[in-house]
Amino acid sequence: MKGFLSFLTLWLINKKKMTGAEITQELEKRRGHRPSPGTIYPVLKYLTEKNLLKVDDDKKYSLTQKGKQELEMSLDTFFDTFCDIDEMRSHCQCHRHL
Repeated sequence: MKGFLSFLTLWLINKKKMTGAEITQELEKRRGHRPSPGTIYPVLKYLTEKNLLKVDDDKKYSLTQKGKQELEMSLDTFFDTFCDIDEMRSHCQCHRHL
């Protein structure tokens, strides 16, 4: 899997089935700006082609078994990489209330 957007998309969809528009709204809440359809839909297509997501008749995306495994591996990597995030945050003079 490539990219943080792919990782975040899998993480969001793991919580519940979502349409592309719902994913876009969630990303806007978290990041403060709305990603364009030209950003989110290629990621959804990529993840679907890699058999990490499936889409139902209501155009809601959900994780496949392979997608769940990929998310677990990605979460392990994320936590291994950022296990000391609280320490990093406490030493940063320029953070914006991370």
